[in-house]
Order: sequence, then structure tokens, then C-alpha cells
Amino acid sequence: MAFLSAAFARAVKPPATWGVPVVWILGSALGLVPVSGLAAQAARPSEYQVKAVFLFNFAQFVDWPPNAVTDTQAPLSIGVLGSDPFGDVLDATVHGEHRGGRSFVVRRYQRVEDVRTCDILFISRPAADRPEGVLADLKDRPILTVSDADAFAEHGGMIGFVTDRNRIRLKINLAVAQAAHLTISSKLLRVAEIINPPGP
Repeated sequence: MAFLSAAFARAVKPPATWGVPVVWILGSALGLVPVSGLAAQAARPSEYQVKAVFLFNFAQFVDWPPNAVTDTQAPLSIGVLGSDPFGDVLDATVHGEHRGGRSFVVRRYQRVEDVRTCDILFISRPAADRPEGVLADLKDRPILTVSDADAFAEHGGMIGFVTDRNRIRLKINLAVAQAAHLTISSKLLRVAEIINPPGP
């Protein structure tokens, strides 16, 4: 288990090391990186190729409440709210992949009001730069909210991507995730900074 955590930590290295070897460290250690999607991508993944792999991996480390999954065969939905920084990278990353019996689908939304069936929602800038309104509309819904906007987790988002000295780090607002009845694996929590941890 310590090896898993260390390998996950090594996967979030500076852009200079975002080549195939780093992504393969994550994939081989956790068995989660979609090989077909990575093979179709460039030899040296971009920032958003790496973040797309993280979004896919988050689906493996989060459990949704039973009432959120009415159809266990329905695709697991990864949504992008606002302008899409991924292009076709996110689609390629999850293409042909499954979590249990569920395949993946990528959906794009321009307004938070359009978000209906969604499991993981990446909130793009500029909406995520002032997330309070967007997050208020999603409050307590079993949707894992993710963004790379500044202080996203501190402002009520669940997972924030943070670039620190050219290294991608994760901040997780555990209290918000728990309020939405999402269970985040301890393996993921170990490699993240926890914001607003619950009391004893």
C-alpha cells in the first residue's frame, strides 16, 4: 500500500517529467491508466493530458451512494462545465474503459443548470474562478467537483489541482465530499492535502 501511495505521488511530477514513463508509473502501479487512450496521445503528455488521466483515476478512487447510481450499467459520466481545455484528450483517455460494469462518457455543459446526470464534473475557468454560485447549485448532489482554479477546494470544491513549483498536487475538501455522500479512498487521501478535515 505504501508503494501505491509513493507511485501515485511520483505521477505528479513537473512538466519536464510528464513523459510516458511517469504516466506508466501511475498506470502500472495502480492498474488504472487507460492504455488505449495514452497510446493515441503524444509521447510527452501535456498538462491537460495528465489531468485527463487523473479524472479517469478519480473514478476508481471514489464511491458514490447507492441512490446516485440507479442503473449499474449506465455510463459513468465525466462532465466539463464551461470552456473545454481538454479538446479530444479526455474522450481519448476514457474511450473503451470501464469501472466495473460501467463504461465512460464525456459530456460538456455551458451552464450549471444543464448538469443533470453527472458523476465527475470538471469546472473550467472563468466559472471556477468565482465558484460559489456554481457550487451552490451543485450543493450536496453526489457529483465529484474538480477544478484547477485558484483555491477551488478552499471555496467549497471537492478536488483542486494545484501547480506548485511545476508539480501537480491535489487538495481535497473532504467535508464537502462527505456532505454529498461520496466516499474517497484512503489511497487518494494519502497523496493529497486535506482541506477542512472533519473533527474527531
